[in-house]
Amino acid sequence: MPREKIKFALRIHPETMLLVKDMCPKDNCSSQSEFIEKAVLFYAGYVANKDSMEYLPKVLSDMITGIARNSENHIARLLFKLTVELSMVMNILAAAADVDESKLPGLRERCIREIRGTNGAIKFDDAVRYQRGS
Repeated sequence: MPREKIKFALRIHPETMLLVKDMCPKDNCSSQSEFIEKAVLFYAGYVANKDSMEYLPKVLSDMITGIARNSENHIARLLFKLTVELSMVMNILAAAADVDESKLPGLRERCIREIRGTNGAIKFDDAVRYQRGS
């Protein structure tokens, strides 16, 4: 058996009432009264937990910041190592290959298009086939 509800007068600003009317269907409420009651219960829970709400976000924020900072440092170290290796390969290749400098800008543009088109999933086999004209 549903509990009996009481009826009372409520004075709110017209724009607040428009908000209730707009949001009521979005929350699947069958009436504006149901929406207002849910809003009051939600806000009462917020007020009751206000002390812990001020502490909890600070702790979570500090923890997330620390995790992000550690991840950023790890990725930066890995990118540095990868760049060193890439620089070594490029220098060895440049010393061993007779490359026409005028073709480098076109090759760079082709590589940019290829990497964008594959989201960086490139294979050495594809580069070999392209260079051999297959």
